[in-house]
Amino acid sequence: MKLFRKDRLLLYLYIGGASFLITLVIDWLEGTKHWVEETINHVWKLCLVIVLHYFFFERILPLIKLRWDRILLSPVILFLSFIMYVFAGFFWRNFGIWLHIYSELKVYDEITEALTDSAAYSVGSIAFFGIIRYTYDYRKLREKAQQLLIEKQAAELNYLKAQTNPHFLFNTLNNIYSLARDKSDLAPASILKLSQILRYMLYETSGDFIAVEQELKIMDDYIALEKLRYDESLRLNFNYDVEDLKQALPPLLLIPLVENAFKHGASETRNQPFVDIHLSIRQRQLKFVVKNSSEIQNEEKSPRENIGLSNLRRQLELLFREYDLKTQQGEGFFTATLTINLASHV
Repeated sequence: MKLFRKDRLLLYLYIGGASFLITLVIDWLEGTKHWVEETINHVWKLCLVIVLHYFFFERILPLIKLRWDRILLSPVILFLSFIMYVFAGFFWRNFGIWLHIYSELKVYDEITEALTDSAAYSVGSIAFFGIIRYTYDYRKLREKAQQLLIEKQAAELNYLKAQTNPHFLFNTLNNIYSLARDKSDLAPASILKLSQILRYMLYETSGDFIAVEQELKIMDDYIALEKLRYDESLRLNFNYDVEDLKQALPPLLLIPLVENAFKHGASETRNQPFVDIHLSIRQRQLKFVVKNSSEIQNEEKSPRENIGLSNLRRQLELLFREYDLKTQQGEGFFTATLTINLASHV
């Protein structure tokens, strides 16, 4: 173990500097007649105090914490430390006087008076250094904990994104497999659409944000790919009202709701399947409503929380302070409504 840690020693030097400035202000307010001598005396005392406080707070107190089971030893160590402070201050003062550095502005008739003054100075100095030191360490600990939380959330968000993309790809490949198995002439077109989607996912979604128009493009490509599986029975309505197509949006944020509408809605509906999609963004307020046909009746079961919806909820929690995702299972339909205050991005 190093005798001195540079970063911690600097902390005590800064605290000592603050103590020195406060002492100078007090001397000025009291109108001292020996400004130069008092200033030199303060500097001389600080040289010892900084070293004593460093060893007390950084070396002695940690030993007491490690020996909590030996409860009788702790008070003894604290008492001996205080005695060390008192006598070290007393002898350091006399040593300074002997070297003609410290000015003896106050003469003591008895040694007990000098030791009493040294004890009072030590108590005040320990309190001052201790309060600032622990306040500083507490703040640094909070900052470190906050940074760890941010890093944890970033790692979790990246994991959710990595999980969402394969899930999205898996469902798309299933669709193409169905077309290929039926030897549909639409299979080549679906593969082309898939390649466009993959290109987008590989090159456009690596950043934290994309333009809304890019999200709409991938959504449109995905819908076109899904439509290849259906005949004229599918009723599809996709529209949007966006005041600024260039504004930023986290990539692939809206796709899970569209994917959910086809995979768990239209594809499982035997008669008159439909998907209605509407996106509105005005004054940084996003509202995305996806309604699809459903064979499940509202009295049968509550809405399903599949991987896509569960991941979306968690991503929203990590990305925004103000958002709401509601799902409703009705008579022959399922509705997902997402509202976000885009300005509340964390």
